[in-house]
Amino acid sequence: MRKEYDFSQGKRGPVAPAPPGKVRITIRIDADILNWFREKVNERGGGNYQTMMNDALRSYIQHQDKTLEETIRKVIREELRAQG
Repeated sequence: MRKEYDFSQGKRGPVAPAPPGKVRITIRIDADILNWFREKVNERGGGNYQTMMNDALRSYIQHQDKTLEETIRKVIREELRAQG
């Protein structure tokens, strides 16, 4: 190994930039949750557990939004009936 290295042209940050629309973060996930996703990826013959986790979160969010919409529609219908 050299005694000195020249880092004057070096840049901070990840070697490979994140794809568009993706953000690199660091989070703590319970070991059992992470293991479950890794096992599911292996059962399916490969893939990316991070993508699977992202899909699960997206599905949860969409369900929450749908539930909110359904609740608002129900309240509006009830109010219209009460006025009617």
